[in-house]
Amino acid sequence: MEAARNTVVSLELELADLWGNLIQRSDAPVHYLHGGYDDLLPALERALEGKRAGEELTLRLEPEEAFGEYDEGLLRVEPRASFPAELTVGMQFEGVPGGEQDGVIYAMTDIAADRVVLDGNHPLAGIAIEFRCKVRDVRAATPREIEDGHAAEPDDLHVRVANASS
Repeated sequence: MEAARNTVVSLELELADLWGNLIQRSDAPVHYLHGGYDDLLPALERALEGKRAGEELTLRLEPEEAFGEYDEGLLRVEPRASFPAELTVGMQFEGVPGGEQDGVIYAMTDIAADRVVLDGNHPLAGIAIEFRCKVRDVRAATPREIEDGHAAEPDDLHVRVANASS
């Protein structure tokens, strides 16, 4: 079976920078519902169209096709007093505590005596990425997966309760 709309594709996936340095490797296969359900970057999904189990793909994506260009407008310096007492670099906040709730997820990148630095960019924004994929499996999606708009996890427990009168 080929990767096509309404199929579930299982991948071994690696992300690397342009110099081949590994950024991330999936510990277990990544499963996604193919066909424009926003489970995967659109450029990567297009490249996987028609692939079968066992096929491999290496795809280089520029920032605009991957995680976006770095936007300096998403870098914020805020008063330390607006944040909880316990802070560590790497903490994430939806919006700015005590201030604007813009729906952006900000990661704290620095803490000073009276200021904190927040970055709303994706950690890989501004970086060209190389995806290395091996297709492990392609199967037809279940009606439930299509309805839900995403692939079920392979270990999900599905219980069907039969009508007691049947």
